[in-house]
Amino acid sequence: MSELQKLFGTDKPIVALLHLGALPGDPAYAPGCTMTQVVEAARRDLLALQAGGVDAVLFSNEFSLPYQTKVDPVIVAAMARVIAELKGDIEVPVGVHVISDPLATIELAAAVDASFVRSVFTGVYAGEAGLRSPDIAGIIRRKAALGLRELKLFYMINAESDGDVSGRDLSVIARAVIFKCAPDGLCVSGIHAGHGVASSLIADIKAAAAGTAVFCNTGCTASNIAEKLAYSDGAFVGTTFKVDGKFNNPVDAVRAGEFMAAVRAYRDGKR
Repeated sequence: MSELQKLFGTDKPIVALLHLGALPGDPAYAPGCTMTQVVEAARRDLLALQAGGVDAVLFSNEFSLPYQTKVDPVIVAAMARVIAELKGDIEVPVGVHVISDPLATIELAAAVDASFVRSVFTGVYAGEAGLRSPDIAGIIRRKAALGLRELKLFYMINAESDGDVSGRDLSVIARAVIFKCAPDGLCVSGIHAGHGVASSLIADIKAAAAGTAVFCNTGCTASNIAEKLAYSDGAFVGTTFKVDGKFNNPVDAVRAGEFMAAVRAYRDGKR
């Protein structure tokens, strides 16, 4: 049995993004917002995703725009509260991602018993928020210090809209990350949530990955998922599950079900 099968119960897993609403301290957490509302919105999305048949769920603070490279402690506390309140409803493996703060992602994973995490763990990137340079050595040591030996780390090897300042080809970066940092998987992204990734780029990274799992990280739809899975080992999927496929909308269980039907058809055809 492969490591992906052990973690997700299937080959070619689909990890659904559960985008939490704005949290205390976020600019969009307007007067009148409450954590109870955030929890209940997350519960509706969780139940819709599970009804659609996804293989796992990754909780992320997607609406904490603009993202902090070192989040306020209240963000981690709020995310932990949401996940704790939903524990009784969760039926699939759970991952977490505190966007742009990989160390906080590890800390949150420890607090909620997450099985996996996703983040930009390596590199130096320039973007709208300036420069960011995660401390991968410190992150891996913190993971070990917290006793998270079974926690799986999925590395985003390109940071969506931000640019890697080294100028190296992405396949070179992939080989370096695998050699030095031993990721459990690599994630290849478009420029933002919902934006597609060229299958040729996924193929290049897969060829460079030397057996490490490679995931399509953005832009999957019911109409292209068979193609993306033909080149990758799985996908992280968010926007297409939402009403009308719009980033700001809640999850639509029907759309999730149609997407997963396409996934099952692909898997059945590969057997």
